[in-house]
Amino acid sequence: MASFQRYLFSDITHDIEKKMVFVGGPRQVGKTTLGKSLLPDPWGYINWDVGPHRDMVLRRRLPPVPFLFFDEIHKYRGWRNYLKGLYDARDEAQRILLMGSARLDFYRFGGDSLQGRYHYYRMHPLSLAELGGSSKDDLLSLLTLGGFPEPFFSGSEKEAQRWSVEYRQRLIREDVTGLEQIHDLAQMELLALRLPELVGAPLSVNAVREDIQTSHKTVSRWLRIFEQLYVIFRIPPFGPPRVRAVKKEQKHYHLDWTVVPSLPLRFENLVACHLKKWVDHELDSSGRDLELRYFRDVHGHEVDFVVLEKRQPIRLIECKWGDADINPSLKDLFRRYPKAEAWQISATGTQDYRTPEGLRVSPARLFLKGLV
Repeated sequence: MASFQRYLFSDITHDIEKKMVFVGGPRQVGKTTLGKSLLPDPWGYINWDVGPHRDMVLRRRLPPVPFLFFDEIHKYRGWRNYLKGLYDARDEAQRILLMGSARLDFYRFGGDSLQGRYHYYRMHPLSLAELGGSSKDDLLSLLTLGGFPEPFFSGSEKEAQRWSVEYRQRLIREDVTGLEQIHDLAQMELLALRLPELVGAPLSVNAVREDIQTSHKTVSRWLRIFEQLYVIFRIPPFGPPRVRAVKKEQKHYHLDWTVVPSLPLRFENLVACHLKKWVDHELDSSGRDLELRYFRDVHGHEVDFVVLEKRQPIRLIECKWGDADINPSLKDLFRRYPKAEAWQISATGTQDYRTPEGLRVSPARLFLKGLV
């Protein structure tokens, strides 16, 4: 584990030569460990949550080193103007890295004083490609232990389950209350427990509202907070234009997929996280206009995932737990978009073939290891 290099290492190393680099993402995803691995001098590490480090920032007495790594500085009210002044007055050789909790993604839009001065990356949990996994056992380990470094590298399912429960409690009790004032944390915790059971189908806010006995407005607000804190992400249906699609019923998935009780749906969630990680990385590192969606029409025909580039499908993906006949909806969608790659992948299946039309059926690991 000590020598394990995270997937954003080379991207940050390249970009930080020209601009500041900001990295956001869920807590405990490995941001601080990655940042420290980039530091040539440990004296350049400045954590806003550490008293003496905070004093250095407020007194403007920073270490005289060429690489500064600010951790959680976005908790400081004046952080944007502070970094703007530091960046504009910097020496040409000065490197500035900023990492923070998921709230960084929320707070950075509060003003444009830093526009054009930084590159932003979203850091995701571990994936099969990043781990170099290639076997069914590698995939099942990831499915069981999750993609966060601490539980995954523990190698223990018991420790992973324990970590997951404590992680969810800390998110709601600490991070949520730090972002917004919540008057009924017990109901919010009930929502967090209910959501994993609803993975795989379009999420009806009204149905959830009835389940936990609260208002539609409150549930919508809580879901938005969970997204801002990288607890979940939602994907809209493919078909309507982008703006209208987000108003329709969306599917949701969890960054900690181990909370999903059904193994087939947990596998679908894992694939969703792998695809979201790849789409975000392509956008953040090279500006590709990619979107992750799902397909569902009025007749109930459904395909799990559709990746769009410039609003045109480039990948169609259907998930199965084991070997199965090809989903007719996938066949139909592929006929409509024959230039796209079409995959039906399975967690435990062994079938690996390509149809005469070019649709690929394979074990999931063969598809996932080609992502990031």
